[in-house]
Amino acid sequence: MIVLGIETSCDETAAAVLKNGKEVLSSCVSSSIHMHRKFGGIVPEIASRFHLEYITPVTKKALKKAGIALSDIDLICVTHTPGLMGSLLVGVSFAKALSFGLNKPVLGINHVKAHLFAPFLEKGRFKFPFIGLVASGGHSNIALVRDFDKIKMIGKTRDDAAGEAYDKVAKILGIPYPGGQVIDNLAQSISESPYRFKCAQFKDSFDFSFSGIKTNVLYTWQKVKKKNNQARAQIAYAFQREVIESLIKQSIAACKKFKIKTLSAGGGVACNSYLRKRLKEEGKKEKIKVMIAAPHLCLDNAAMIAALGAHLYKKGKRSDYNLTATSTL
Repeated sequence: MIVLGIETSCDETAAAVLKNGKEVLSSCVSSSIHMHRKFGGIVPEIASRFHLEYITPVTKKALKKAGIALSDIDLICVTHTPGLMGSLLVGVSFAKALSFGLNKPVLGINHVKAHLFAPFLEKGRFKFPFIGLVASGGHSNIALVRDFDKIKMIGKTRDDAAGEAYDKVAKILGIPYPGGQVIDNLAQSISESPYRFKCAQFKDSFDFSFSGIKTNVLYTWQKVKKKNNQARAQIAYAFQREVIESLIKQSIAACKKFKIKTLSAGGGVACNSYLRKRLKEEGKKEKIKVMIAAPHLCLDNAAMIAALGAHLYKKGKRSDYNLTATSTL
């Protein structure tokens, strides 16, 4: 089965072609992040207009790279939730038009759920059950996954997402958007910091909270007399250490709670070098197999959309032309 995946939930316009939901024949992404940088964050109107301009050429590139013609496609899968409404509508409308023109089935996919399966794509084998961590600019969730269609969200952020906190702290420290990679680099440039920050903890819950630590960073930075790169690195180190440890602590706790020995991690924040290092260390310590998505599969991509869609289709899941975009999870 040849599956075309389409992803336009935020600022990445992505298309991918998969065979049997496992073998990635192509995965192409075009990002509008450079257009949002001067505004310090994502501008929805700019993102949706970028998708309109690039969705056709990106799809053509994915098909050409895979050596597949439109007539060879058996299924079209598209992100329909969650994300920016205007951006999602571009992808959904494009996918439905292709479906109608080719007389091929279309299936709407939740891209946060798709992130849960991205770590398994390189090996092409999916093992259940597992605990999944999704940490990105818009979402921070922990899920209990028993099958492709049996996914229960057991943890979420109660305020800011982890990636969102990174970008807000970057702005506080005078770091250009997007700030995640710069903060990671700064934090890795030193081995200790005089600062200590704490994330809120919830009893009997796998939820997160990153709003408080962001505010703590703001007040701390305002008191710093010499606002130089050394001070930025020290605050970045303390901030990153606490946020990442919070993500890891809750994920490992979920594995223990449900007696599950496999943990997957996806989403943009899973590119973070400290998270990748510490998650593997904790997994080894607790005898938990840790699967972290390859960096190019951490960010929003269409390969994970096609992968999840292929397996859901095999289980009888279908969408019709009433399929539309939904902004919330």
